[in-house]
Amino acid sequence: MPTTPQTTDELYQALQDNDQRPYGRTRTVTAEELVDAAEQFDEPVPLVHALLELQEAYTYGSEPRKSPVVFARLLTLFDEQPDVFDERLRHQLFWRFKWVAHALRQLPEIPLASLRQWLTEMRDRYEKEGLGLQPYYGQAYQLAAHVGEDTTLAYELWAARARTRLSDCEACETCQRALYHLAAGDDERALRVWEPVLAGKESCQEEPARSVSHALLPLLRTGRADRARELHLAGYRGCRRNPSMSAEVGRHLEFCALTGNEARGLELLAENRNLFDEVDSPLDQLDFLTGVEVLLRRVESLGHGDLPAAGYAGRTWTVAGLRAEAGGRADDLAARFDARNGTTTHADRRRTRLDRAPVLDALELTLRTRALDELAPAAPAAAPTAPAADAVPEALPDLIRRARELDELGHPDARACWARLRTRVADRAYVHPDDAAVGPLVRLRADLLDDEAGRAGERDEYAEAAALHEEAAALYEDAGRPGDAAISRACALLATAELPADGDGASEAKDAALTAAHASIVRLHEQTPGLSPHQEARLLRLRVTALALRLQTTGGEEHAAPVLAEADLLLAFAGRHGIIGQVSGALLLRASTFAMSGDLPAAVTETDALLDRLRAQGPAWHLPRTLSLRGRLRLGLGDAEGAHADLSEGLRLAAEWPADAIDTARLHGDLAEACMRLGRPDDALRHLTRSAELELRRGSRTDAYCAYSNAAQLSLDLGRVEDCIALLDSLLAEPAVAAGELDERLVAQLRLTRARALHAGEDLKAATAEFAALAAESAGWDDDPGSHAMIAAETAVLLGESGEFDRAREAAGQALAAHARDPRYELLSNCLRELARLQAQQQGPEGLAGARAFLADAGRVADEARAAGYEAHGRPLDPALAYEHGRVNAYAGAHEESLAALEQALALLGEPGTDGDRAGEWAECVRLAGAVEGIYLERPAPALARLDAAVARLTALGHTEETEALTALAARLRDER
Repeated sequence: MPTTPQTTDELYQALQDNDQRPYGRTRTVTAEELVDAAEQFDEPVPLVHALLELQEAYTYGSEPRKSPVVFARLLTLFDEQPDVFDERLRHQLFWRFKWVAHALRQLPEIPLASLRQWLTEMRDRYEKEGLGLQPYYGQAYQLAAHVGEDTTLAYELWAARARTRLSDCEACETCQRALYHLAAGDDERALRVWEPVLAGKESCQEEPARSVSHALLPLLRTGRADRARELHLAGYRGCRRNPSMSAEVGRHLEFCALTGNEARGLELLAENRNLFDEVDSPLDQLDFLTGVEVLLRRVESLGHGDLPAAGYAGRTWTVAGLRAEAGGRADDLAARFDARNGTTTHADRRRTRLDRAPVLDALELTLRTRALDELAPAAPAAAPTAPAADAVPEALPDLIRRARELDELGHPDARACWARLRTRVADRAYVHPDDAAVGPLVRLRADLLDDEAGRAGERDEYAEAAALHEEAAALYEDAGRPGDAAISRACALLATAELPADGDGASEAKDAALTAAHASIVRLHEQTPGLSPHQEARLLRLRVTALALRLQTTGGEEHAAPVLAEADLLLAFAGRHGIIGQVSGALLLRASTFAMSGDLPAAVTETDALLDRLRAQGPAWHLPRTLSLRGRLRLGLGDAEGAHADLSEGLRLAAEWPADAIDTARLHGDLAEACMRLGRPDDALRHLTRSAELELRRGSRTDAYCAYSNAAQLSLDLGRVEDCIALLDSLLAEPAVAAGELDERLVAQLRLTRARALHAGEDLKAATAEFAALAAESAGWDDDPGSHAMIAAETAVLLGESGEFDRAREAAGQALAAHARDPRYELLSNCLRELARLQAQQQGPEGLAGARAFLADAGRVADEARAAGYEAHGRPLDPALAYEHGRVNAYAGAHEESLAALEQALALLGEPGTDGDRAGEWAECVRLAGAVEGIYLERPAPALARLDAAVARLTALGHTEETEALTALAARLRDER
């Protein structure tokens, strides 16, 4: 707390400010300080308010030991000075008898007799005040359920009574009734009782999150897996990291464990690591730890006990170690409760949860489905598990020779051989064979470095690739292999040229680097004696690749011919020497060159011929890549069906080769685009997420997150809001994001999409907080003021929706300042008009001045747009602004000004034509003008004339749907005349 309140007004303001904070240590500590501050005043009322706030902080901050102590002070004040408590304070005092009963149940050190004594105190107090006893019987039932006594009578005594003002909210009582039926084994009845809460018709601070966590397994058991999935995503978000809802988190972990989502369960456990140390309630600890143990036992049973797990602070944990620790603590807690209660209820309930078998083998919970194998620490490279043409030889000389033969052919199975060799050479007991055909160890080490460099290049790690190629070249020289050394140096030159350049002249710098690399490779080629045909073909391939990359970088037409010339040299050479892999490579480069030059039909012709050749002569492993190219070409030509067929065939053929040998991530990404064009967005979403997973597995983190970002946006566009949020929560929780290893703008895009999804999911508070944080960060993006304008404008609108118009004005000012540097006319106009509408709608006449100030800013933006010759993509700015003046004035009761503004809007729009959107906008202006004139200004005759003329005009133009609202308003006016 910055300063101690010096007056009661300051104290009340501080209490109000603290009430806006989330529950947790910050809010609790502040509440404690405010109680101390309240005690300095002679008036008892401020102290009562401060104590009420403190008890609430303890209750919802999961500190049940402290809540009854605070309530005891309140009860003493009430007994000593009952007149201090007005009706509202008396209501709060007697409501909180239930909070104390709940807190005492959570503490095994409190004797059962004390719990019963407190309920007797509650009943006596309620009777003395003439209050209904239904809340008392509700607490008596909950105590019976907690202890494990026969609850039938206790339930009937509570459930049969009429509700009172002090009864728990309907959502909480619904949960208790459903749990009664659930304990009796009646899943169907429990779910029927729960339905209003699960459907969102009844809610409170704890609901529906609490009910959802209990309903997940009954939903699975009754065959409602899709509903369980939906509620898990929404319900988990309502309780994660919340100490007062740790038991609910535990049940979500259990749900993951029993549906084949163990990897997600470990991810959620890591996200809730704080709960191990922040939950002070022993009962909540017991429920949470039991859920944790269910998950960890399942993971351990699947053979992954050595996986890292997030647990108690101060040490690192494995799944097996944390399972033992959590299980031991939970067993102790269950024993303490049972000892207090004189039953075995808690140990029995815990054993029931631990003994449950998985309900489903697999239930896809999120768009980012991962297996436990993917969470394992990185291991030394092993041979791919995909099918191989031939088995990897076991004998070392045979293995080395086979690796080199396959590498020379460019065969995908070479990778498996190099991976096996890398493992064997790394063994301290390795002995290199004394075989002249194999050559010295230094040559093999060069081979392995060269293979490693190639993999680094595929991950776009060009600096590492260049260094490894140079190291390999030096070893090849030592081994007496000048041809191989030349190839490695050429690869290093090319990798160095591909290093990203910064600044405005990045494209020109890369153009120059690739030109220089090509010239150097040509010199290497010409100056290296004794090249074998395969080595010479490799150098020719690198020459044409350098020029193709230059064409790709610049897009200059003058750079196409040199690529084709070099490709023809490679084609002729490889053809003479029968190197079929390089022949198809040259033909593929020709097709790509035509594509980059914009001649898509010629590129398709080239790929058609190449596919025929590959099917007849091979190599077969080039088919997926060629089909991928033709698929992209067909997309460019608008043939989505043909593209989908090619890409699907490419994906099918790619499965015949090792997983890391074919760029299947690219195939999935292109298939996503084809599916979108074919109107199959769900299939597109599946391909996008698969593409992202594959990119991530091969180490292309940026490409992976870009694909995930697209998937998140698509899921949001499809209305799959919870899917979108769950995916983004998973991505943003990755250690690489927290460590700042990912591009900050890409992370900001993920957060922006998440904020929009939160808004779409009606979590306005969380969405506003995220937008505000992004607006503050993007203010420093001096190189991209337009993005800051967009984020600040969206932030302003959300603040307006929350009724925080001072902060909205500040955010809108930031957006306007950024707009001055990088104009966003339509964006700013829409934002300012919406803010005006929100303020007038929420505040009426009192908000009119503020709303008109927003509209004045929107008017200046419209003037700037007109002067710049800007044409809006959506509604024209001037008539939209005039309409908003009409609507704002109508909300504020300034009806004459409203009608005048609407007349201006209609004049600016002109008469409607055949355009449906413009006709709809015109009809809405007429409708509002008719309502203002006919209803609020009480001039029905001109209003009806206006409406009837508009209906006739729209009907003649065929816009019958747009006439419905006008006809309904006209009928209302005639009825009221």
